[in-house]
Amino acid sequence: MSHRSRSRDRRSGRFILTSLLVLLAVWTGGLFLFADSIPDTVEDAETHTDAIVVLTGGSGRLRAGIDLLLADRGDRLFVSGVYRGVEVTQLLAVLKQRTDDIEDRISIGNAVDTIENAIETAAWMKENGFTSMRLVTAAYHMPRSLLEMHDMMPEVKIVPHPVFPDHVKQDEWWAWPGTAALTASEYNKFLIAWLRLRIKDFDPDAAEPAVGR
Repeated sequence: MSHRSRSRDRRSGRFILTSLLVLLAVWTGGLFLFADSIPDTVEDAETHTDAIVVLTGGSGRLRAGIDLLLADRGDRLFVSGVYRGVEVTQLLAVLKQRTDDIEDRISIGNAVDTIENAIETAAWMKENGFTSMRLVTAAYHMPRSLLEMHDMMPEVKIVPHPVFPDHVKQDEWWAWPGTAALTASEYNKFLIAWLRLRIKDFDPDAAEPAVGR
C-alpha cells in the first residue's frame, strides 16, 4: 500500500470516528432533554373531559383511570390494550364490587403497541363524538403517547395524566441502571416515532412500521 493510500485511509478513519463521536454527543444531549420533558407531576388533575383513556402495560395505570372515572373526571373510560391478563383480572374485580352503572361507562380495546393505542382510541373517540380526553399512562411513556395521539387526533383536547411506577426512579434517573435503560429505550422509540411522523408529513402513503410498547 502506498503512502498516499495509507494517508487517505487514516483521514477516512478519523472522519468516521469524529462523525460517530458527534452523533453520540447529539444523541446524549437529546436523551437528557427528553428525560427533562418527562412529567414529574399531574399538572391538571381537575379538568373534566369527555373521556378518560388508559393505555395499559404498566403498573398503576388502570387503577388511576378507574379512580378518575369514579371522581367524575370524565364521562366514559376507554382502556386501550386490555388484553393483558393481570389488568383484566384487576378490572373485573373492581367492577364486581360496584353496584352502580360504572361497568356501562367502560369500553375496552385490544391494542398491542402505542401506534395501535392511538388508532383505536381515535376510532372510539370519533364513534362517540368526543372532543376531549384525559390520557393516563406512565410518565416515561407520556411524550411518545402524546406524539401519537396528537397525530391521530389533532382536533381533540388531550389532558395528560401521568402515573409514576415505583420502580422508575425519575430523580437522578442516570444513577439507576434500570431507569436509565428504560429512559434510553423510550427515547429511541420516541425518535423513531417522530421520524416516522415527519416522513408521513411529506409522504402520507409511507409505510408505518410497528413500534413496540
